[in-house]
Amino acid sequence: MTSHQTTQTMKPATAAKKLGVYLEATPADFQEGVVSRSELNALQADPPEWLLELRRDGPHPRPVVAAKLGVSIAGLARGGVTEALTTEQIDALKAELPAWLRRERATQAEVRKEAARIKEKNAEKAAEGRGAGS
Repeated sequence: MTSHQTTQTMKPATAAKKLGVYLEATPADFQEGVVSRSELNALQADPPEWLLELRRDGPHPRPVVAAKLGVSIAGLARGGVTEALTTEQIDALKAELPAWLRRERATQAEVRKEAARIKEKNAEKAAEGRGAGS
């Protein structure tokens, strides 16, 4: 019995998400085609100039914008940021540090602190559970 290897492909939106770039800013041939797994791997291993430029200057998709600003995607929306931003726009926001951005960064810090506390608590419970069975 022979197995036929089918080429795994993905929509351009999925590939753009995996590459961390804003789909609408990619070249037309990228947006209109399908991307195979091997093509995606090649783009990641040896990015063409257009991909390097997008990653450097943007526009960036919201998950990337949120990460660069240190806030959640929901925090971006609460701050009124619903569009892709360029690196220059992100840097301007960081320099300006509007009230919403300070507030969302503080919220993110609290979320991270709570997540760390829960993780530590769970680790303690797991250690106690291992010690009780000995």
